[in-house]
Amino acid sequence: MITNDNKKLAQWAMDFALKNGCQASRVSLYKGTNSSFEIRDMKIDRLTQASESSMVIHLFVDGRYGSYSTNRLEKSELEKFIKNGIDSTRYLAEDLARTLPDPSLYYKGNGRDLQLLDSRFDSIQPDDKKDLALKVCDEIMGKDSRIISATSSYGDDMNASYMVASNGFEGENASSTFTLVSSVSIKGDGEARPESYWYDSSLFYDTMVKEGIGTKALERAIRKLGQKKIASGKYTMVVDNMNSGRLVSPILGAIYGSSIQQKNSFLLDKLNQKVVGDKVTITDEPHMPKTRGARYFDGEGVATKRLPVFENGVLKTYYIDIYNANKLNTAPTISSPSILTMKMGNKNTDALIASLDKGILVTGFNGGNSNSSTGDYSFGVEGFLIENGKLTQPISEMNITGNMLTLWSNLVEVGNDVRESSSWRIPSLMFEGVDFSGL
Repeated sequence: MITNDNKKLAQWAMDFALKNGCQASRVSLYKGTNSSFEIRDMKIDRLTQASESSMVIHLFVDGRYGSYSTNRLEKSELEKFIKNGIDSTRYLAEDLARTLPDPSLYYKGNGRDLQLLDSRFDSIQPDDKKDLALKVCDEIMGKDSRIISATSSYGDDMNASYMVASNGFEGENASSTFTLVSSVSIKGDGEARPESYWYDSSLFYDTMVKEGIGTKALERAIRKLGQKKIASGKYTMVVDNMNSGRLVSPILGAIYGSSIQQKNSFLLDKLNQKVVGDKVTITDEPHMPKTRGARYFDGEGVATKRLPVFENGVLKTYYIDIYNANKLNTAPTISSPSILTMKMGNKNTDALIASLDKGILVTGFNGGNSNSSTGDYSFGVEGFLIENGKLTQPISEMNITGNMLTLWSNLVEVGNDVRESSSWRIPSLMFEGVDFSGL
């Protein structure tokens, strides 16, 4: 956690900057600690433990802006550091769009505890962490003669931050994360070496899934045996909840202030217009307790609030930070998403598969890109052919191509199976008429 002495140091640094030529300043302090145990074939491959503290100071000097960071947190060193930063900032080009937020936009405090920090973090013993990672690996080793290698890891981290700005903001955050990961590679036909992984992550040690991680990774790898291309064509596509966020990312990127300001967005000038299908309702819910991504303010101190992003296919907001709001001469919203939730249906991935006579389940993306100006995309995919409601042939080395707006206009089913470990709570999805390129 950030101590009172650390907070006083940040306040002193801000005041020192103002006394030495800055018209405005913002100072952020960060403190973090993390550890990890990595296991390969039941032997410890690597272990790490680290703690660090740093300060970032934002300087607004004569219409110019500079940002500087250091982990040397003694006043005697900070004095020289800040003075050098001010002198360096004066060499930069004038940019009047760089300002602190209007104080009316700041989070004013008094929100309920979002419960993001595990109070037990420091009490968990290294032996327990090591044993968890070994147990995950042990779920794989010796379970199949085709196994080439198995790896697992335990990781945790705790981060705290404190921010103060010269026009009236003060706020702090703290959170913890615990993660177990497993991956496995197996011998397939010829030179094929299918591999897969599985993981679970939680803000709290007690709620992290600790069993079945390795077993699930091995099952996913074995399912890939015999992968091949199938005939090109238009298929109904189901994307599982491990990968559905990959298709959300391009439409989110298109509504960031930087994309709008640079006119590099296929959703430019589309606010309050229907741009995708009726099934697309996505909301930013920043104040959900015990949820990754929850926060009361963004990196500039601007207060978060519930934001409809898409409502029945209608675009309702852009993510516009202070700089791009000034450049666009428009009101800011918030700099980035907090927790994205999607209006769900009543089927999980298995039920979506069972509803199809023919289609393709996508369980992984292998490269590709989406054009931020046009929305045209091309992604490599792997997964399974669906026939008569069942998974049959494993597939790989196929591509999907098309346009993001067309794809999302053809969303016909939304699952009910979000992975709660993610701040993007996007369930499995089903799209009609997707172009697959294979044989």
